[in-house]
Amino acid sequence: MSTLRDTERRSPFVVAGVGAIGFVAVLWLIEIIDALADHRLDEYGVHPRTDEGLLGILFAPVLHGGWLHLEANTLPTLVLLFLTLVSGLARGLQATAIIWLVGGVGVWLVAPSNTIHLGASVLIFGWLVYLLLRGFWNRSTGEILIGVVLFFVYGGVLLGVLPGEPGISWQGHLFGALGGGLAAFLLAERKGARTVV
Repeated sequence: MSTLRDTERRSPFVVAGVGAIGFVAVLWLIEIIDALADHRLDEYGVHPRTDEGLLGILFAPVLHGGWLHLEANTLPTLVLLFLTLVSGLARGLQATAIIWLVGGVGVWLVAPSNTIHLGASVLIFGWLVYLLLRGFWNRSTGEILIGVVLFFVYGGVLLGVLPGEPGISWQGHLFGALGGGLAAFLLAERKGARTVV
């Protein structure tokens, strides 16, 4: 039986590629099921400050408000999740879990009442900020260079953490980004750090 340790012995590019493609395939499968169910799954998004809305913390990032929403999130999800996983499956999954939790709880706490928040963009913003910052915490030149390239390619989307367009969950973007920053800090390898007694 394959274990996490066996998986990490394989090429990190293959593991990251399979992980990113597999996750996106799950998003598309869920949206197909949601469309067949007349979009009733959307009710499992985050409903701020309600008991049933707590379930949305778990389910909201894999739900989308239609095909256009999912299409817009597909390419960034593939790219950013691949880059998050390629430096280590365990660390990438831990970063994703932190982003998922911080993003969902933040939306549940501060978003307006009587709204539903869903979509992978909470993860996209988190992965982006994680990838932008991890090189500085890890003191890794290669990771810093990846972060610089990503900033030039995707940096403009970070304006999405500000209130703006109606119907867009800037709260999800903001708390996803904060989760990414927290993940970069908590999971840093601290290369070159010295112990002082």
